[in-house]
Amino acid sequence: MSDRRGGTAAVIERCLAEGRPALIAYLPVGYPTVEGSLEAMRAVVEEGADIVEVGVPYSDPVMDGPVIQAAASTALARGVRVDHIFDAVAAVRDAGATPVVMSYWNLVLRRGVDRFAADLAAAGGAGLITPDLIPEEAGDWIRASDAYGLDRIFLVAPSSTRERLVAVAAACRGFVYTASTMGVTGVRSEVGSSAADLVARLRQVTDVPACVGLGVSNGDQAAAVGATADGVIVGSALVRALTADLAEGGEQTGELRPGLETLRSVTADLADGVRRARSGAN
Repeated sequence: MSDRRGGTAAVIERCLAEGRPALIAYLPVGYPTVEGSLEAMRAVVEEGADIVEVGVPYSDPVMDGPVIQAAASTALARGVRVDHIFDAVAAVRDAGATPVVMSYWNLVLRRGVDRFAADLAAAGGAGLITPDLIPEEAGDWIRASDAYGLDRIFLVAPSSTRERLVAVAAACRGFVYTASTMGVTGVRSEVGSSAADLVARLRQVTDVPACVGLGVSNGDQAAAVGATADGVIVGSALVRALTADLAEGGEQTGELRPGLETLRSVTADLADGVRRARSGAN
């Protein structure tokens, strides 16, 4: 494995050696509260998540669907700050999984690219997913990620041309975020064949791992996507499960039921799905 693959790829390689794709879980910092979000991240690690995407709430998202948007609005209203991102990164690392941050680029710019990279590395983060930053405009981030040894994860979509796949994959380190469909995040009844087609096209131009996100909500879908993808990314289904785990009145207080039962159950089902993905049992 070349150095260009980065830290998250080492996790993915280990999972593939076990005969399965990696499970990548997304949760936003600050929902339902900062401490509640850290508890939720620890829970998904305990139930089988290999990599955790630490989501940064943003007031004007371009990729997030209604479930994640609502959680982000709650987090922002309760005063989540950029510093809390690094608390969450450290919590994920301490729990035994590999943390990456997913953030819109303006928040990184406001903190300062070098400062953000230094803080992320110091907290134990592996890298950054930037849904609204393209490689051609990422010169500062490419330099900072090289300086601090961080993964840089850009996105491709079913509409991406071969030339675009080549350019994005060449700029990525860690994995390529492979969007299964055109549109925003959200739970879908089926993922469809576009994800497998896009993974196959990526494999023609790069050996950087391809991890598929957008739409996966249960173990069967994780098994289907993971049959071809190197990693399966799940976000809205986990945030929706976390919402179900709020105690009565918890939307106001952020109180969670002991054990985070629904979130744990959904994560365990997804973890079972990725383990079935290449076993012939799915």
